[in-house]
Amino acid sequence: MPDVGEVVLARRDEEYVLRVRGQTLMSSRQHGSEMAMAEAGCANLTPDAPARVLVGGLGFGFTVRAVLDRLGPGARVVVAELMSPVVEWNRGVLAPLAKAPLEDPRVTVVEGDVGKVMRRQQGAFDAILLDVDNGPKALTHPDNDSLYDLTGVSHAFNSLRSNGTLVVWSAGPSPAYVKLLEEVGFSVQLLHPAAHGTKGTRHTLFVARRVPKAKSQSSSRPPSRR
Repeated sequence: MPDVGEVVLARRDEEYVLRVRGQTLMSSRQHGSEMAMAEAGCANLTPDAPARVLVGGLGFGFTVRAVLDRLGPGARVVVAELMSPVVEWNRGVLAPLAKAPLEDPRVTVVEGDVGKVMRRQQGAFDAILLDVDNGPKALTHPDNDSLYDLTGVSHAFNSLRSNGTLVVWSAGPSPAYVKLLEEVGFSVQLLHPAAHGTKGTRHTLFVARRVPKAKSQSSSRPPSRR
């Protein structure tokens, strides 16, 4: 497991802030885009479906909670979080923020690299939601770059089922990343939700769908009669 550096949880009044290597990674007051991630990732899933969802990056638990609220009892959610203290805090002091999503029996927590989860489980997920670091462009740790390069995007593509959806959170846009997603085979849409309700900084969500390949014209033709 890579050394992510010092991880600090700070509190001021009712606000929690997570800092990694001295940089503010997230605030509990700004989770509008995390909720939007869940909405986009689960848009094609029905509550009665036995959906499987992978959430990369636990944060304060808001994305996981929003996913659980959209899915039924047959769903399964795997949460991959690299930083053990974040998991511990979500089971303790942070649990009330998002109504203790890790206590839900549908949730399995993997303390490790979400990239490894995707490599091990091919064709396993209906949706993958990645909220790791600050996205493909504004990285706070160089080891996270492997999630956003050609190999990482290919692993995400292969880990999805047909019609599956990959949603990637980013601090800002990245035309190069969109191009990479399309090269691998995704159909890409960009969303720009506000950090807090309808106010605050606008973040970027890359919503990438694994569209089934259309059958070639020759294969769809009826056999010729000779």
